[in-house]
Amino acid sequence: MLLLTMAMVLSGLLLPGMRKNKIWRATLTPLASIIGSGFLVIAPLLGYAVGSWSTIAMLLIVLLAYCIGWVIRFNIAQLDKDANPAAPLLKVIEHTSKFTLSIAYLISIAFYIRLLASFVLHAFNMSTHIAIANSIATVCLLCIAITGVFRGLSGMEVAEEFAVSIKLSIIAALLVGLTAYQFQTPAESLFIPSAPVSDPIHALRLLAGMLLVVQGFETSRYLGSAYSARHRIQTMKYAQWLSALIYLVFVTLAHSLLPISNSSPSETAIITMSQQVSLLLPILLTVAAVMSQFSAAVADTAGFGGLFHEAIKKKHSERTGYTVAVCLAIVLIWSTNLFSIITLASQAFALFYLTQCMTAWLLAGEIQATTKRRWLRCAFTLLVIILALVVLFAIPAESL
Repeated sequence: MLLLTMAMVLSGLLLPGMRKNKIWRATLTPLASIIGSGFLVIAPLLGYAVGSWSTIAMLLIVLLAYCIGWVIRFNIAQLDKDANPAAPLLKVIEHTSKFTLSIAYLISIAFYIRLLASFVLHAFNMSTHIAIANSIATVCLLCIAITGVFRGLSGMEVAEEFAVSIKLSIIAALLVGLTAYQFQTPAESLFIPSAPVSDPIHALRLLAGMLLVVQGFETSRYLGSAYSARHRIQTMKYAQWLSALIYLVFVTLAHSLLPISNSSPSETAIITMSQQVSLLLPILLTVAAVMSQFSAAVADTAGFGGLFHEAIKKKHSERTGYTVAVCLAIVLIWSTNLFSIITLASQAFALFYLTQCMTAWLLAGEIQATTKRRWLRCAFTLLVIILALVVLFAIPAESL
């Protein structure tokens, strides 16, 4: 049943009509990044943080992420009307947001590919061979750079397309398997929390850090060289809707598999637990993990290329951006312990979202309707406060 589900979904996603669909292609980049390295670890992490409140916590996370996505979509629409806003403060905030996001992208690209190498070596019981892992990561990054330089964004999307299609087909098989498992061994309750959270403040700080698990929708903003503002706004919504549905269903169904433990889970925890459902799932999930890291790295490389293009404003400058991103990521892989600086990337992403809310607050001042302007500024102010708390007090999910 698992193999049949995977084959049906994969064949559907690789149909020529689907592959040539511009809406689907524009959806792939944000979707690849949202369902990235955090997907497989989110259920164990939520179980560790809030126990039986996992589904409700996941719902709050995706709702906050969607609100932030709404802010970025507002910015896309407003800046499309005025590509060169004159307000000095707005320009400073935009430059700051791009700088923080570029740092986050560089660390994330290196981290995703290095984690990919770790999963590959883990499958062959060679996890301790650091030099081999770094070499595998370097080769993967060079392949991404070569594809980006010679094929541009369209070539990057083809690489993403196959990785995301394989990943989504395995996720579909996983959800079918978990559903069947629930029918065989039904939990007492899938949705109603069975016990209070022991330390609510600590749990909230952990949940604030998990906002970065569903990060990635912002890549749509920096695909302006290939897609119109309307397409980017529309496809960002599709990516967030689909990813939110997948996360909520997965967290709900996977909760009954999780052991009761006070120790922080590893990134391979769900792969081990999936043996309870089917002996085939650990193999499929290892492939999904590799595809997740690869597609997320490609998506963030595309995002960095878009940032570079906005900064340089020259034809094909995004291809130079891909090269810059890969070269710096390779330097990070060989010179730094990425697990020790992933916290910096988490904080940089949160700070980027904060600056985007500030940008939206300033852009809302250009709206003529007084009531709408006030309502928007109140909403943006509330999000600024929430994200400031995330930046200051969140405990980043370092294992992601």
